Amino acid sequence: MRIALIGSNGQLGSDLLPRLQTTGHDVVPLRHADIEITDAANVFAVLGSVQPDLILNTAAYNLVDKAEDEPDVAMSVNASGPQNLARLCATEKWRLMHISTDYVFGEAAGPTSRPWTELDVAIPTGRYGLSKWTGEQFVQKECPRSFVVRTCGLYGLAALRDGGKGNFVETMLRLGRERQQLRVVDDQRCTPTSTADLADALVKLIATDAFGLYHATNSDSMTWCEFAREIFRLAKLDVEVIPISTVEFGAKAKRPAYSVLDCSKLAPVIDGPLPDWHDALARYLASHPA
Repeated sequence: MRIALIGSNGQLGSDLLPRLQTTGHDVVPLRHADIEITDAANVFAVLGSVQPDLILNTAAYNLVDKAEDEPDVAMSVNASGPQNLARLCATEKWRLMHISTDYVFGEAAGPTSRPWTELDVAIPTGRYGLSKWTGEQFVQKECPRSFVVRTCGLYGLAALRDGGKGNFVETMLRLGRERQQLRVVDDQRCTPTSTADLADALVKLIATDAFGLYHATNSDSMTWCEFAREIFRLAKLDVEVIPISTVEFGAKAKRPAYSVLDCSKLAPVIDGPLPDWHDALARYLASHPA
């Protein structure tokens, strides 16, 4: 299969590229310098020359707080961009895979809620979540042969490269080497996910014709405070982690209090669930450069 991989140098794209290549796909890696998904004419020109069987879109505007100040930019990248891709795929009869987020579930009853399924109604609260939800709608409505995959809190080794945007694990490791005490939010429950594990799942999913909306995260759940403590335990860093509330942290954009995703729809399609988050984090840190 000929695949146009958009966002090939990001955290997820960097793990997808070698996996797609080793499974026999002809992959055309596309960075932001190669394609501007918000420009329909550019999308048609670039992808028209590639002629892929599948477009795999990992590009996104994911600056959650900054999106509150520049919602038009977030909407352009996260909604208009996927719409351009969906329209082209529908016209050319190509397949499309688009990556979305748990932030579409901005409203929830609280930390005792059950995991969200693909049938639950998404109610995003922040501008970032709204832009991603809008992009999902465009893809599903305009491209019948599409996969939309929601995930959460991605972390991958590409964050270590020059110019990388970082991730929660790397931020904790950096701060943990600088400080003996950290305050971390303990009232947001979710499942941060290894890009390596997600990439494995996506490669299996595109080998099927089971188009539709899916949730894909590592298994089980935690709060960010619990996640930080496990990072420091595995990294053997002696850091006191003090739990605080979302209100105390004071971020500009509202975060979901509970955004654990039910991934049971995906599991039988790819022959099993993604690994437990403890295992995923341990493997990530074990492969970390010294």
